[in-house]
Amino acid sequence: MTSARPATRDFLVSLTAHERPRITRNLHLPVRISVLQRADRWLGIPVCAVLTLVRLLLEPTLRAFRGQIKRILFIKFAEQGSTVLAYPAIQRAVKMVGRENTYFAVFEENRFVLDLMKILPQENVITVATNSLPALFITTLRAIIRWRKLGIDAVVDLEFLTRFSAILAFLSGAKSRVGFHTFFGEGPYRGNLMTHRLLYNPHLHTSQMFDTMVEALSRDPRTLPTLDFTPPANQTFPKFSPLPSDAAEVRSLLKEENAGLDSALLVLLNPNASDLLPLRRWPPSRYVELARRLLAAYPQLLIGFTGGPCEAGTVNRLARDVGSSRVIPLAGKTTLRQLLVLCSQSEILITNDSGPAHFASMTDCHVITLFGPETPALFGAKSSNASVLWAGIACSPCVNAYNSRQSACRNNLCMQAITVDQVFDEASRVLNSRLRHRHCPANQQDPLHATI
Repeated sequence: MTSARPATRDFLVSLTAHERPRITRNLHLPVRISVLQRADRWLGIPVCAVLTLVRLLLEPTLRAFRGQIKRILFIKFAEQGSTVLAYPAIQRAVKMVGRENTYFAVFEENRFVLDLMKILPQENVITVATNSLPALFITTLRAIIRWRKLGIDAVVDLEFLTRFSAILAFLSGAKSRVGFHTFFGEGPYRGNLMTHRLLYNPHLHTSQMFDTMVEALSRDPRTLPTLDFTPPANQTFPKFSPLPSDAAEVRSLLKEENAGLDSALLVLLNPNASDLLPLRRWPPSRYVELARRLLAAYPQLLIGFTGGPCEAGTVNRLARDVGSSRVIPLAGKTTLRQLLVLCSQSEILITNDSGPAHFASMTDCHVITLFGPETPALFGAKSSNASVLWAGIACSPCVNAYNSRQSACRNNLCMQAITVDQVFDEASRVLNSRLRHRHCPANQQDPLHATI
């Protein structure tokens, strides 16, 4: 199964040297997130229940709808790819209240996505630290105090039915709070803390759902969750434009690894070996087999294996297992900005459903995303240069907002069902099309690749 996603918007990105160390701070993020997930479940439920009683005392009836909103705060702590998908919603908020009056709360290690998108002032990005429980508590308290001093009018809770974000939305002091609500117990309990309660719609792409949440602020909360709004099918997303110095820096990095770069094509493989949700992983040995087949079919091709610092050992071992001098082990050797520049100089990125798929969608690189436990209909990269492979077996997707993105599955047959042949064929289709368009007259055979 393949599909393409439309969208473009040019913008200039800069990331200063002092910001780059934040990129590597996610070394132990999966451990911390698992702790937060347990706390969200065992502590979040009673806290939401107590605050719901408090709300009943403070807000005995829904206030009259006035529509007077001056400052909007988004809450989206985790999942960097979803932050990219929130771009249209942030744009809508900026049109409502202005760029200087739009704020975003995020975990400290994920703020670089917002810095790259350049849609909000840096001082409007409010971070919460997760490097320790005391830091989490202190920075959360500071964030709440700041929100109340700012006089935040409205909060848009972009998290999928988590209790932590609902609690903070209520404590922010905002009179209007938009979030998903479990009306009939179809999802995790998070109390009744939202003024603008919406149903989570599993038939809308995540970017459209986020857009809908901002639109809901303009409606009388007493009319919700009914909402006569049709989310735009074609949305605007950020476009990464590397500076000349960026390109030179990355070319220099690549040449250190492989001197024969100048005349080569580049394809990136992202095995995502330390993903928070292991069910998303494609079997690592298949990346090795895929790399060998691509190298055999395309004599001028170089393949880069990418990944973060915490997965460098595993990913770079896979690169060595290919057994070719035309493979570049890049895991742990680039910043996020350099990864985006790499993508802008590459023909294809092949990855499972993860943040890099959405980052790369901001470039002209073609993104091939492998889906299994989640559905591309909701989380596919929004780009005209994107396609997905999804087996669509009977138990897939099994991870969603209603089950807190947990699954009883211990054997991801949905990912194993995607064969090397399928990925190779899709990559070849994209490469052949690009090579014909770039190098060949209309009816001349492409000289840069072998017959497949």
